[in-house]
Amino acid sequence: MKRIMCTKVGKLNDPDESKRGQVDVLEYDIPEPGEREVRLKVAYCAICGSDPHVIEGIFGWEPPFGLGHEISGVIDKVGPGCKTDVKVGDRVAGNFLDFCGACYYCKNGQQQFCENIPEGNFGFSQYLIWNENQVIKLPDDVSLKRGCLLEPTSIGVRASDVLNLKVGSRVFINGGGPIGLILLQVFKQQGAASLTLSEPVEERRQLALKYGADYVINPFEQDLKAEADKITGGLGYDAVMDATGSTRAIEALPPLCAKGGTLLFVGQYPNDYNFPLNLSQYCYLNEVAFRGFFVAPYTFPRTAQLLQYMQYDEFLQKVYYIDDAKEAFAMHATSKYPKILINCNKDLADA
Repeated sequence: MKRIMCTKVGKLNDPDESKRGQVDVLEYDIPEPGEREVRLKVAYCAICGSDPHVIEGIFGWEPPFGLGHEISGVIDKVGPGCKTDVKVGDRVAGNFLDFCGACYYCKNGQQQFCENIPEGNFGFSQYLIWNENQVIKLPDDVSLKRGCLLEPTSIGVRASDVLNLKVGSRVFINGGGPIGLILLQVFKQQGAASLTLSEPVEERRQLALKYGADYVINPFEQDLKAEADKITGGLGYDAVMDATGSTRAIEALPPLCAKGGTLLFVGQYPNDYNFPLNLSQYCYLNEVAFRGFFVAPYTFPRTAQLLQYMQYDEFLQKVYYIDDAKEAFAMHATSKYPKILINCNKDLADA
């Protein structure tokens, strides 16, 4: 079977070819499911904004290592001892992380800190093995193509869980990439007020308006604080979220927070970056809470029910086959499309 692997660590667009990261399609044996495992024939896996960071070596993995975690597919074999009703032919997506369930954190309701998470992801594969606990069946009216967005949509649901906002809360989102646009839709459905998205790319600002933003800001041409004050009457936003992962973009965010508000970091940042913060002004006097999160445990069943209500047509328009991995990652780097999908088995392609 075919599997997209990182075969060299580095930035994919590094001008120095000797330092440039590399992905290749390698051949592996088709795996067999063990106890309480299922084999998934992968239909689609979408490129996440974190995948290039993984290729850059943010987790310190040694190549070759697998990539991809935004997955949908069909169960084609069930191992012995499964306790749920999973069966061959089920259309599924799910949680790409196989939490052990036995460590302190798993037992303490904090699976995101599981001490035994396996290294590497293998979503860009024709077949992969999951524990039955990772599997979420897709609703009948959700296509396999849309289903691969279960995992990124779960990030929006986890953000909602973390913030626990009341209806009518003022919300600001920094960044109009896929996660920013997902956050926008989730909080629109939850009754956010003064829903604002900041994004320099015109096409993404237009998508934000289509998806329900009340206001959009071009941070390259407009002053964020001045615009925020106009929109909120000087009160600031109850929730400010960063979905860029850009260290240049986040330092302007604390002044946008309302007193008693929350700044939530949803992006992935360089390991050696330290955020500058005036603790007296923001944490002491203004009581602003600063939060982040890693992944999205406990959200997937709810997220599956949300998929049919998300506006995803623009997310699903550009698809590559697994053999064209290099071209797919090159297109992802252009930011021309909100999402790039990779079809791993042509017989499972759907509209």
